[in-house]
Amino acid sequence: MTKTLAIQAQEELDARGLNCPEPLMLVRNKIRKMKSGEILHICATDPTTERDLNQFCTFLGHSMLRCSEASGVYEFWIQKSSA
Repeated sequence: MTKTLAIQAQEELDARGLNCPEPLMLVRNKIRKMKSGEILHICATDPTTERDLNQFCTFLGHSMLRCSEASGVYEFWIQKSSA
């Protein structure tokens, strides 16, 4: 049995029911207002959000700490870069 450590997010974003590109746009706007090192927890139902957020993190240097999917709900924890 593996134990998953809890990630303490400073901000939350519920993008369930929204389709591309809305979740990405909301994440982009939310991250802009956050401080370096803070963590954003996102819930979404659009499967393309996983690809979009991975590319977003790669392009802007943010860290995707964890992503998971259960019963059609995708969860992401992104840590804002220091740049």
